[in-house]
Amino acid sequence: MTKIPYKIYLSEDEMPKQWYNIKADMKTQPAPFLNPATLKPVTADDLKQIFCEDAVDQEMNKTDRFIDIPEEIRSFYRMYRPSALVRAYCLEEKLGTPAKIYYKYEGTNTSGSHKLNSAVAQVYYAKKQGIKSLTTETGAGQWGTALAMAGAYFDIPIKVFMVKVSAEQKPYRKAVMETYGAEVIPSPSDTTETGRRILKENPNTGGSLGCAISEAVEEAVKGDNCRYVLGSVLDHVLLHQSVIGLETKTALEKYDIKPDIIIGCVGGGSNFGGLIGIFAGEKIQGKNNIKFIAVESSSCPSMTRGLFAYDYCDTGKMTPLAKMYTLGSGFIPSPNHAGGLRYHGMSPIVSELYHQGIIDEARALTQKQVFEAATLFAKSEGILPAPESSHAIRAAIDEAVKCRETNEAKTIVFGLTGTGYFDLAAYMKYNSGELTDIEVTNEALEAGFASLPKID
Repeated sequence: MTKIPYKIYLSEDEMPKQWYNIKADMKTQPAPFLNPATLKPVTADDLKQIFCEDAVDQEMNKTDRFIDIPEEIRSFYRMYRPSALVRAYCLEEKLGTPAKIYYKYEGTNTSGSHKLNSAVAQVYYAKKQGIKSLTTETGAGQWGTALAMAGAYFDIPIKVFMVKVSAEQKPYRKAVMETYGAEVIPSPSDTTETGRRILKENPNTGGSLGCAISEAVEEAVKGDNCRYVLGSVLDHVLLHQSVIGLETKTALEKYDIKPDIIIGCVGGGSNFGGLIGIFAGEKIQGKNNIKFIAVESSSCPSMTRGLFAYDYCDTGKMTPLAKMYTLGSGFIPSPNHAGGLRYHGMSPIVSELYHQGIIDEARALTQKQVFEAATLFAKSEGILPAPESSHAIRAAIDEAVKCRETNEAKTIVFGLTGTGYFDLAAYMKYNSGELTDIEVTNEALEAGFASLPKID
């Protein structure tokens, strides 16, 4: 039997030429976005006031299974794609498990994560449309860094509203964004009406992705020929991230590997949706029975403790309403080191797949559980993982241990979304025993749910 190599590489010719649109295969579509003023489904024209035209067209597309990737984007992808699918032989040995563990590694570009896959696409479409500047939010900084890189490549100015607690924890992320020419503003800030209102209500807040989104959208709407771009949650972002799953599928098929379990961390849902997309589509068609596990932070548990309901995508209630698993747009997580997994809601596509049972399980993990797994992985595989990625690592380890206990040789695949070299403060706290676990109280959840809009 042919030994599976440590790293399964694809050639440039094997890199996807099309993105995969799972909505074309979903039997029940995600509920439409609602206009916050009328509570009627939003139109493409509504969305094009905020987002780039091509991104909106992709957002509304429910019929085309595959959508061509423009050559200009594929040319950029070639700088860091295809990414390797790695067999975690050393981790398997350390765990003493019969399970076979693989991870799709997205951390080899300067942004350190999968976020560049969508950043370059959205900036390209903005350039094509003649947009003069872009605004966005970022949590841990991966998305902001990726967008700054793409903005520099296509020569479009970028303004990034970075969640304040992350800006304080990760000053070097800010430095990288500024090196690429982006303007970075800790959020909430006094530069927008929304930011000033939030600061007045809660002067000591560490901010949230919902706050930062509100500020970025306000800036885009008021700007001259400016648009807002988003790094997760929306359908067109998951579309762009489908390159992860498509490459994973091609790499597995090279050696006739059939996964039993696929695992990914979830904050807004972009990397997980991109990783499982093509496999979930085939599961809907009855072609596999893969178990999909979504792993989130216990400090922001939208899937495990949230409600499946219509909600605002931002704290300032400026955006359309999406039906998703949510903690309420008014929920602001406690400062922690969950990185980008701090969004109050979840991708409508991921939410609908979970609601339908196509995604089998959601888990919430604490900081200590996550960093314990991150440290073991670093010692075994030689990569220091991002805290976000380490949620998936922990779940993969737990599944592999179950296989050891039951003597089952299951094949486990997980997404390693990025590196942890900008998260050394968190590693230092963990190593010194100062890292604490933060659990959300029922009272905090109820306060968040109270901010949900009343929809008949």
